[in-house]
Amino acid sequence: MRAKQRTVPLAPPDTPRAGALAQLLRFGVPGALAGFACVAGAQDAATDGQAAVALNPVVVTGSPVATESFELPYSVDSVDMRASQAGNLGVNASEALAGVPGLVIQNRQNYAQDLQISIRGFGARAAFGVRGVKLIADGIPATNPDGQGQAATFNLDTAERIEVLRGPFATVYGNHAGGVIQLFSRKGEGDPRVRASVLGGSWGTTKLGVGAEGETNGVGFVLDASRFDTDGYRDHSKTRRDQGFAKLTLNPDEDSTLTLVANGLRQPDTEDPLGLTWERYQRDPRSVEPEALLYDTRKSIHHLQGGATYARRFGDDRLELTAYTGRRRVTQYQSIPFDIQGGPRHAGGVIDFDRDFHGLGARWIGHHALGEGALTFTAGVDYDQSEDDRRGFQNFISLPSGGQLLGVKGMQRRDEINTVTSLAPYLQLRFAHGPWEWSAGVRHSEVKFKVKDKYIVPGNPDDSGSLKYSRSTPTVGVTYALSEATRLYASLGTGFETPTLGEIAYQTPQTGFNFGLSPSRSKQAEVGVKTFVADNTRLNLAVFAIRSTNEIVVADSLGGRTSYQNATETSREGVELAIESELARNWTARASLTWLEAEYDKAFETRSRGVTTLIPAGKSIPGIPKLTAYAELAWKPVAGIEVAGEALYRGKVYVNDLNDKPAAPSHALVNLRVSAEQQQGPWTFGQMLRVDNIFDRTHVGSVVVGDSNGRYYEPGPERSLYAGVSARYRF
Repeated sequence: MRAKQRTVPLAPPDTPRAGALAQLLRFGVPGALAGFACVAGAQDAATDGQAAVALNPVVVTGSPVATESFELPYSVDSVDMRASQAGNLGVNASEALAGVPGLVIQNRQNYAQDLQISIRGFGARAAFGVRGVKLIADGIPATNPDGQGQAATFNLDTAERIEVLRGPFATVYGNHAGGVIQLFSRKGEGDPRVRASVLGGSWGTTKLGVGAEGETNGVGFVLDASRFDTDGYRDHSKTRRDQGFAKLTLNPDEDSTLTLVANGLRQPDTEDPLGLTWERYQRDPRSVEPEALLYDTRKSIHHLQGGATYARRFGDDRLELTAYTGRRRVTQYQSIPFDIQGGPRHAGGVIDFDRDFHGLGARWIGHHALGEGALTFTAGVDYDQSEDDRRGFQNFISLPSGGQLLGVKGMQRRDEINTVTSLAPYLQLRFAHGPWEWSAGVRHSEVKFKVKDKYIVPGNPDDSGSLKYSRSTPTVGVTYALSEATRLYASLGTGFETPTLGEIAYQTPQTGFNFGLSPSRSKQAEVGVKTFVADNTRLNLAVFAIRSTNEIVVADSLGGRTSYQNATETSREGVELAIESELARNWTARASLTWLEAEYDKAFETRSRGVTTLIPAGKSIPGIPKLTAYAELAWKPVAGIEVAGEALYRGKVYVNDLNDKPAAPSHALVNLRVSAEQQQGPWTFGQMLRVDNIFDRTHVGSVVVGDSNGRYYEPGPERSLYAGVSARYRF
């Protein structure tokens, strides 16, 4: 049995069926969210011939081949970026992914540190960038082999969709795959066309964009360039981001396709406002701590990469080859006090590195009949390497007359070559027979770290060394078709997370690299149901449990440096609910809810500023809200106009392991967006208006987990207004 591709016609409303959904959404969610979710359960089966919306998207993440998400034994969501771009700024992935259950994605309002992303609690500890979650764009990893990633490299203006995979099958992506976020850009198709856009709004925000796409002489092309500027909601958070993107698609012959992709990111002197202490947050959320201004904390990023994918059909089988290379340069000025940088082992307050990275991938996808069933398999291998020429400098210069000039590059204190290499063969299988579909996968990952220390002076010996982590991560799942409209599924898997380069960089403030740090290991289980209510509403429900050992936690935090240890076991248990529906003629709704209990199962000790603290078992893992919810109601009164309201709720978030500092309070936000589009001959004109935080709620947007200075809190903006216009010309 096979569920058909579900499309949803628009028709007059029927009577809402809210009772059961209201019970499922009774976990203290604000009334507005529950109301949205209840309305999303309304049924509607008539049609008036207007455009239909697919509720069963085809996805490729986690599956050997492109498959309808309804049929897969795990939680995976596909977000249509073409629809999400209307009414959004197209700057941060958090704009489009807020409604994905199990995913917490926060805009820090700090472009020097990237988004804060966690999936089912994986990645919540990251103080900068993204760890614990695998990021991929057009088949090219945006996550380094050590597990540290950058979501800022995603180009949202050219994105077709973003897929978010959660649960056991994420582990087939290897190291740091507590979840997977994969972006797919558009393919150049149709008549050539050019476009331009401009938007502006609160906090000195502007964005200018130009682009072209289409197909000519058999070559598809997508080109894009944009500049984003903002003064920032908070003091000392000014940012300029330039992005460029190019994609070419060619068909050398009728059986093969060659895709070339290149993108670049430039962020010069991005100001870093740091986090706030609780006291300062209460006094003035827009302010910064004095250290941010004293040391002019800032970060410059220059990123350029390119890649090629070649795919060729051999009958029903397929060969895919991928190669990529790139370069990333980062200079960051930190607020480490100058008076603690005097020891010969201290690496200074300025981080400066040049990173060269490259990789290769190959896989064979086969389709075969097996008895009365059908077998699909993928066998492949991935090779990735990054090499950092990393230097450290003091963030001050001592003046001949006495005193110091702060926030400048001073004496060198670090010089080394860090190389991380990953080699990972994998195999995935999918077998369908009658109402049953079985899926399985295994990946064997070998991750090697090598450090060549070139800064050897009296008091600072040679810290060179190497280590290797090796682990196989199997997973298995099954789906049963209870009926054409309902699937039951279950899956099991194991995963692991190596420490990142930043986590092995310091053992204690007095010693070198922490080569004794082990990877964290996890076991995951998930059961769920996917069902359609008539032809206009889809509901997904998942229950999951995760057990981790050797969890990587803070061992010591002193002198502006943090060292890590394997100290404890953790558990994560939760429920995810997602509903999407066409309510009536021109009305759509979707809602999601995540309940997640994450805690330490064993006690451990940690140190900060020389004081040892016992963290008892049962404490909540910081950075993870217990309850998150999202709801959206959209209305299209006439063709080309859409009005939509969004409601978001996030429960309180603990900021440290002991849970004894003020938690970031729970909050609910409501946003409104309006978009319009008109066509006049070859021209298409668009307008957008967006109001975020309509009720002007004061809130903490994200937290810096375990900050040794107590600067845990990153405030979210007050009511914000944005407006923009665009024009497109088709040749």
